Amino acid sequence: MLAHKASEEGVFVAERIAGQKPHINYSLIPNIVYTQPEVAGVGLTEEELKEAGRAIKTGTFPFKANARAKISMDTDGFIKVIADKETDEILGVHMIGPRIADSYTEAVVAMEFRAAAEDIARMSHGHPTFSETFKEACLAATEDRALHI
Repeated sequence: MLAHKASEEGVFVAERIAGQKPHINYSLIPNIVYTQPEVAGVGLTEEELKEAGRAIKTGTFPFKANARAKISMDTDGFIKVIADKETDEILGVHMIGPRIADSYTEAVVAMEFRAAAEDIARMSHGHPTFSETFKEACLAATEDRALHI
């Protein structure tokens, strides 16, 4: 589930030994379960954010509404985006569905650079692709604007 974490820690140690200044953001290391369908999460959960008193908004998008998932008949699951209610910064992304282990990286990059859900919603995504489900979830988090639902 976290081989990628161990790999990053190995690089961290090598860079430290080499006198460099390594960095690992542990809050942005995704948890991935390689099942069918795959499951992944990165960042905070809705429950954690509520417990911390954060005002949030969420957007979800089901794979059953994704063209690529329909074509491949792999429509189980969804992507959920959690963003700060005021700033729109993406604070957590949780996914269950096809090819999640290959497509969560966009969420990690967005969160590393403190992107807003609107930032992802405005980016062009290939169609039909599984990754456009993340865009649709971001659209849903920004005033419920998902296109393909």
